[in-house]
Amino acid sequence: MLASLRCGRRYTFLTGIAAISTVGTPGPPRHTNRLINEKSPYLLQHAHNPVDWYPWGQEAFDKAKTENKLIFLSVGYSTCHWCHVMEEESFKSKEIGDIMNEHFVCIKVDREERPDVDKVYMTFVQATSGGGGWPMSVWLTPDLKPFAGGTYFPPEDGVNHVGFRTVLLRIAEQWKENKDALLGSSQRILEALRHTSEIRVQGQASPPPAKEVMDTCFQQLSRSYDEEYGGFSKCPKFPSPVNLNFLFTYWALHQTTPEGARALQMALHTLKMMALGGIHDHIGQGFHRYSIDQHWHVPHFEKMLYDQGQLAAIYSKAFQISGDEFFADVVRDILLYVSRDLSDQDPYQELKGKNVLIVRCAPELTAAKFGLEPGRLSTLLQECQQRLSSARAQRPQPHLDTKMLAAWNGLMISGFAQAGAALSEQGYVSRAAQAAAFLRTHLFDPDSGKLLRSCYQGTHNSVEQGAVPIQGFLEDYVFVIQALFDLYEVSLEQGWLEWALHLQHMQDKLFWDPKGFAYFSTEASDPSLLLRLKDDQDGAEPAPNSVAVTNLLRAACYSGHMDWVEKAGKILAAFSERLQKIPIILPEMVRATAVFHHTLKQVVICGDPQGEDTKEMLHCVHSVFSPNKVLMVADGDNAGFLYRQLPFLASLERKDGKATAYVCSNFTCSLPVTSVQELRGMLSP
Repeated sequence: MLASLRCGRRYTFLTGIAAISTVGTPGPPRHTNRLINEKSPYLLQHAHNPVDWYPWGQEAFDKAKTENKLIFLSVGYSTCHWCHVMEEESFKSKEIGDIMNEHFVCIKVDREERPDVDKVYMTFVQATSGGGGWPMSVWLTPDLKPFAGGTYFPPEDGVNHVGFRTVLLRIAEQWKENKDALLGSSQRILEALRHTSEIRVQGQASPPPAKEVMDTCFQQLSRSYDEEYGGFSKCPKFPSPVNLNFLFTYWALHQTTPEGARALQMALHTLKMMALGGIHDHIGQGFHRYSIDQHWHVPHFEKMLYDQGQLAAIYSKAFQISGDEFFADVVRDILLYVSRDLSDQDPYQELKGKNVLIVRCAPELTAAKFGLEPGRLSTLLQECQQRLSSARAQRPQPHLDTKMLAAWNGLMISGFAQAGAALSEQGYVSRAAQAAAFLRTHLFDPDSGKLLRSCYQGTHNSVEQGAVPIQGFLEDYVFVIQALFDLYEVSLEQGWLEWALHLQHMQDKLFWDPKGFAYFSTEASDPSLLLRLKDDQDGAEPAPNSVAVTNLLRAACYSGHMDWVEKAGKILAAFSERLQKIPIILPEMVRATAVFHHTLKQVVICGDPQGEDTKEMLHCVHSVFSPNKVLMVADGDNAGFLYRQLPFLASLERKDGKATAYVCSNFTCSLPVTSVQELRGMLSP
């Protein structure tokens, strides 16, 4: 589950709460390992295991080489249920710990801190086992090459499985008896992974056609759609904001067709069923990570920040499109949850099928059934919610993961900013700005101009860094840049725009692949990473390259640097085969393909940002869902940075002294309009 941290007047968002409540006072630990010096709450949870854990780093690598030992790598995260189970069953066992310490150098990694390490070895596990998940358990040679792996292992052998203790002993014996064979196997595996995971431009150097890719993606999503309950699978069922975002864009570009109408129906029905179901916490607010059944009823009891941020944004779009206050209320619910430290979990499923609140009927039907006036029903439900919330607050609080990640904060800032725009809630805009200021203070190095990946809550609400700060990854850059663009458009503070463009230049420098095109997920400077990969699927979070396409197009509109448009096209060219064959795995990049081909509209408003006529025009722009626009206000001293970036703006003036709007394409502008109605008509895709 997730919470917020308030430090004076600075706000940021944390990553999660572990899946096990801490009750009672434990006895003195029998053992302390090197993880005690780490900042990650997940690593600190393992600091008293009898396993001689090392963090990922040179000390562990040197020990493995010096002692000619295999490495056992365990990767997990704080809210992972089976990670905690494996710790309780195996890593807290002195017998198993002794086996691990004797035969292996054991490394523990928090995947949220080091998604780069996780991605390399998860690619191996998925390629060799056909599946993946956490905890991830991988055995490596002393030079970090994988040769065996899996996920959760029970401690002892069973009828249909081999236990962890047996696996450890067998692998240790293989290393002793067949070392050369293992080394040869690991080298062949690495070369195969290098070949199969490579994403680069193949032949054509142009992006695929938008219509073909959009239509194929829509057809594939439509075939997997659950007509009764919404969503795109039977069970487990995930929110999948990337699918819904695609459907809204598809509708916007096909509003007069049956396919467009179906796309809108699919998205709105899914969002409504999710909000009525148990995946939505009707007492504590916010959304759980997924539902274990088809009906959105029984959730997996953890809440992730990246879900709340994306869902706040997608429900805001639903409100823009439909005008239905139901969706606005869900946005407020999510953001209320994120603004508080309130949570509850059930990792061992004691509540399965019990006490998970869902909405079965419309309020009007419920009121009629019990003979109540609608207003009286609303009052009763609020009173019940407050009583249940008070009862829940008496339960022991789960462990709080106080790690703060740049990428996830970026997604949440976008959620607050987009909600502030769509709902005309200045408080949400202020909250987004405060969180962005926190990122600039604690997760940005002004000397190098680079983002940092993470920071941590210290004592008395202080903010701390690790001894060696983790540098930002591609996902940190793309989600923060997206957030800053969103924040500029609703706050009109040009400092956010300036920082976003700086980060885009830095992203190009650190991650761009000049030969194969698109961005690598990691920098080239870490010798411990065997592969530089490019994420090729939109999952719970969109793939960084998917978001980068739209970021580049927005950056070009704000700066006039058309090489960014060219880069966006090269990303689409690199992913062209996937986009044409299986676009359903990249719905956010499919959406970006449409934006690329349709060209973004530069909506420019000349007027005093504090003037009522300007505010009316801004409200009009924010209230209309238009997936292919950027917004800027250019008016004298208020637009110094923009004027330097885009000299053509200086020629745009107010008409008859009134706030005036221009809609421009490739820096060529329409005739000026001063009517909100005229502007609204010009905003349609």
